[in-house]
Amino acid sequence: MAEPRGAKEAAPREAYRAAGVDVAAGERAVELIREAVASTRRPEVVGGLGGFAGAIGIPAGYGRPLLIASTDGVGTKAALARRAGRLAGLGIDLVAMCADDVACAGAEPLFLLDYVAVGRLVPEEVATVVAGVAAGCRLAGCALLGGETAEHPGVMRPDDLDLAATCVGVVERDDLLDGSAVAAGDVLVGLASSGLHSNGFSLVRRIVADADLDLEERYADVLRRAAPGVAAEPEHADAPLADVLLAPTRVYARALLAIRAAVRAAAPRADVHGIAHVTGGGLPGNVPRIVPDGLAARLDPGHWTMPSAMRLLGTLGRLDDVELRATFNGGLGMVLAMPPGAAVEAALATAAAHGMAGIVVGEVVPVAATGGRRYVEVRR
Repeated sequence: MAEPRGAKEAAPREAYRAAGVDVAAGERAVELIREAVASTRRPEVVGGLGGFAGAIGIPAGYGRPLLIASTDGVGTKAALARRAGRLAGLGIDLVAMCADDVACAGAEPLFLLDYVAVGRLVPEEVATVVAGVAAGCRLAGCALLGGETAEHPGVMRPDDLDLAATCVGVVERDDLLDGSAVAAGDVLVGLASSGLHSNGFSLVRRIVADADLDLEERYADVLRRAAPGVAAEPEHADAPLADVLLAPTRVYARALLAIRAAVRAAAPRADVHGIAHVTGGGLPGNVPRIVPDGLAARLDPGHWTMPSAMRLLGTLGRLDDVELRATFNGGLGMVLAMPPGAAVEAALATAAAHGMAGIVVGEVVPVAATGGRRYVEVRR
């Protein structure tokens, strides 16, 4: 049974505690996360933590607003993070999976609701996870409006952990992005990923187990031994393997909104035509989702660099580059379609200003040029 955040017990429930649900621990967790939640507050939020529901208004300035919603989780990355004793980044992963989906529709993320399920509630661990959610919300610019912590004794193992969330954003109806404006000749601009993000971890965990990798071993040493010829990124070389595999997912929401504004200002009638979030299914599973019928995405993998962590997994798991780009993000967390010229230059400059690499990775072409395939990779 779930124990809602902010709930207060009128009297002890010894029988409930004997069944495995520690109400006092739940209350302690609420107190530990209160400050983190407050740090995400937006001006539109009404009330505070502890009610039965959260309340928030639509920001000023919208004439015909649409609410955009997305729900997701972090999958089995949570299991590897638990094993490695690194829970802090999972909250950022959770926000990125939801808020960035919302931003792909051109929407400004407004608020997020999270759900944390555990086998045994340890207040400090829940507080660590929720502090990460709050950090992700600050990165995305949305409020952590509420959430739920559920203790499931007898159903989940004591050290089990699962996370899910829903993010809601707002966009002017005329500004909605759905890919319908994408046209032949559009340029595809990729935004670099921060690593594995939050997909493919069932495979990651299997490869780690099969290769008997030590998660605390220095990453550069792991590469030297297990994947000779693969060089570590300078920022990762001295880190433990666990820190590289579990690097938090990059939160793109603010950058995407800024890129669109810059593209619109760059040339008359210029706009971003579509945005694909590269999550489960990798590049071939997500980029075609913003390409209308009759068109195809043609990418050149020679234009960007695949992260060394994916190279390591590919070597150990005997996966070629095509499969790596279909299972993981291949090094691109977002792919945007836009007209060539000034729009692309503005997008690349804005991405750099937000601390991420933007790369021209391909183009949109008639599907007849690809033999009927909606997604192709061609090295030029």
